[in-house]
Amino acid sequence: MVGDDAPTVTKPCRTNRPMLRILTVLLLATTPVQAWEVEVDRLCKLVHDEADASVVVTYDPSIPEYTISITLTRDWLDDAVFAIRFDGPRGNTISTGRHVISGDGSTLRVADSGFGNVLNGLEYNNTATALLGDQAVRFSLDGAAPAVREFRACVSGLSV
Repeated sequence: MVGDDAPTVTKPCRTNRPMLRILTVLLLATTPVQAWEVEVDRLCKLVHDEADASVVVTYDPSIPEYTISITLTRDWLDDAVFAIRFDGPRGNTISTGRHVISGDGSTLRVADSGFGNVLNGLEYNNTATALLGDQAVRFSLDGAAPAVREFRACVSGLSV
């Protein structure tokens, strides 16, 4: 027989679980993906998106030429020298005056026949900072190394 001082057993409320699942899915859907990904068609593409910037490295075997394009949610300010600084175990800074800013001002593009220093910087460091005049746009290299290796394999396959 159970008396008045018997412990009360409560069961967890399960009515909020569907709502929590829906809320979690909505939050994940609105969070920008920050992974480095490789896309392959007739070109090899290494793609990375962050809240304020999108980075795309391409290799076109028909030219053959590499490009890096950095698109901002705001305009690039024009300056004579563009640089990209890699911070981490194999830090390096690369600069050029051969950059082009798109007509709408949001995309900076650099093209060259060799990109070894850029790919090494992306693969072996922690962050990269694009520098143009007083403007500095930093992006994370977390997870970039495997994607850079996949990009290099793509380039090797298309170059054959």
